[in-house]
Amino acid sequence: MTSQSDESAQHGAESVSKSRALPEAGRLGRIVDKGGWLFAAGIVVAAIILLIEVFLRYVFNSPTSWAHETTTFLCGIAFLYGGLFCAARNTHVRVVLIYDALPARLRRIFDVVISAASAVAALFFAYAAWLMVQKAVYAPSGDIRLERSGSAWNPPYPAFTKIFLLAMLIVLTAQFIVLTFNHFRRLRAKAG
Repeated sequence: MTSQSDESAQHGAESVSKSRALPEAGRLGRIVDKGGWLFAAGIVVAAIILLIEVFLRYVFNSPTSWAHETTTFLCGIAFLYGGLFCAARNTHVRVVLIYDALPARLRRIFDVVISAASAVAALFFAYAAWLMVQKAVYAPSGDIRLERSGSAWNPPYPAFTKIFLLAMLIVLTAQFIVLTFNHFRRLRAKAG
């Protein structure tokens, strides 16, 4: 099995940036890589909110009505961003049994094909997310009405999460298109 460091060593000469994004991910990948800090901070904020909630609930017997839904929302959008983040860094989970056994040139061909197939799949998922956003944002009458959680606090987090999912899938589609293009360029450069 090829390790991530071996993969990085192959591409290391092409990248002078301190970004851990795959060089083929391009500028978009470097932006996504930097954006990861924001969502990592969101996880930390969620943990702090939960600690405060535990303190308020068990010390003062005064729980909040917003902590659970807010932490769920923060963690949820962090996980959604995580898919894009992993695509930019080429750290997503995959079965490499066949891929690692291939010669380098055939692996580069697979990189192009896998990226293109992933772009198509992400585009289909973005379309499905758009259908969810329509139901979460618009009332049957056509008025804007954000879907709410239905709790006592009743925030519009379900609608925000679906909108964020749509945005991430659109950017993920773009990221896979960039990867496809750059993997193809690398394949042609190695062939010529």
